[in-house]
Amino acid sequence: MVQRLTLAGYSAGWALVRRLPERAAYALFGALADVAVRRGGRGVRRLEANLRRAAPAAGPDELAALVRAGMRSYLRYWCDTFRMSDWPRERVMATTTVVDGHHVSEALAAGRGFIGALPHMGNWDHAGAWAAAVHAPVLSVAERLRPEELYDRFVAHRRRLGISVLPLTGGGALVPALRDWLRANRIVCLLTDRDLSATGVEVQLLGERARVAPGPAILALQTGAPLHPITVAYDERGIVVTFHPRVVPPAAGTTRQRVQAMCQQVADAFGAAITAAPQDWHMLQRVFVADLSQGHAPGAAADDAVPAR
Repeated sequence: MVQRLTLAGYSAGWALVRRLPERAAYALFGALADVAVRRGGRGVRRLEANLRRAAPAAGPDELAALVRAGMRSYLRYWCDTFRMSDWPRERVMATTTVVDGHHVSEALAAGRGFIGALPHMGNWDHAGAWAAAVHAPVLSVAERLRPEELYDRFVAHRRRLGISVLPLTGGGALVPALRDWLRANRIVCLLTDRDLSATGVEVQLLGERARVAPGPAILALQTGAPLHPITVAYDERGIVVTFHPRVVPPAAGTTRQRVQAMCQQVADAFGAAITAAPQDWHMLQRVFVADLSQGHAPGAAADDAVPAR
């Protein structure tokens, strides 16, 4: 029953927001963000705890303003999501500012594919739609949502943007499919700043221990495809997509040691970007070890009741 209500709610919201005038739609989602902040639910409290790490010098008023801006950015993502299927290619292009995009074009010119590791920042669907339009098809991995019809709807939405999606669980072997995609000289983009299993790699993120997903680093070692952190922030016009320098695999060490070193390079890039635009880090779940150790397994935190990407 709950799953049917969830599907009905998302379907109704999706239909309504697509029909509203653009200014009204974004104003509505901004108001919903403000309501959520005033209610102070679990997701908002977790966002506040995470943003406190991103802005440790912020006083109470500054932090409160940052949480409000963070929720407004998060709801902007959802409004974008509901409306983006109707965007023409020209709008995707016109609302994307790219920093150091030569990294992806050079990687594809070399014929070995491209691996992007992203945090939950800005609107990565928008960035993926841009990459698919300009460079090559994009493949990603996503958590299964319940009910299944809702997951299928998000998969279909992303397919229209040029992004293919593999399920994290229940869809067969992931790594061979990702390797085949790279061998075809295409783009793999994986959200990396939250561990969804018990195999996460511990890194320093924002000066504190956190666990991140090792998949991009492992895939880079197995295939030789270049791995680059990618961060996305909002601006008034749309999004700013920054391609960071290639993560350099260590020449020596065990596979575990090399993966850990590569994950730390990714975390360093994420940390710098989050510090620069903390309001666009949509992390409403537990990611830091100090929080994960409070009786919650990785990827199964109580805060995960909020919608995942």
